[in-house]
Amino acid sequence: MNIDEARARFTALRASNGKVDPGELDAIWAALETVRPGEILGSWQGSEFDTGHPMNGQLGAVKWYGKTFNSLLDAKPLVCRDEEGELYSNVELGKGEASLWDVEFRGETTATMVYDGQPIFDHFKKVDAGTLMGIMNGKNVLDDGRHFYFVLDRA
Repeated sequence: MNIDEARARFTALRASNGKVDPGELDAIWAALETVRPGEILGSWQGSEFDTGHPMNGQLGAVKWYGKTFNSLLDAKPLVCRDEEGELYSNVELGKGEASLWDVEFRGETTATMVYDGQPIFDHFKKVDAGTLMGIMNGKNVLDDGRHFYFVLDRA
């Protein structure tokens, strides 16, 4: 799959309302460009791919909005909405916040958010200038070897 096919398939899968095959997401991921941590600073609105992973629906239940990367050492992985609709960093759920690093994943070095208080890594690749594909990785995240897949759109 070339990058144009990957972007087109990514867009089609985002628009679908059904379950998404993790194998297809892996193929898309492999075709996308890596990204450097400094390129993704700012606020991002998040959504997820429904692959049947146990994490599916959990972020929506806590009113997850997305992620904010203020600097390489100041990343907020779980920006949620409170009862009044205001955004806040859910440090209780996230067990702290996070930082951004270049980390090798599947043979490529790409921007990765490393959680401060738990063994979780969110790896990112660029779909286009305003969209990232993310894969959550780490202890207690894999479901029979399957990762949790999500999307970030620049806010």
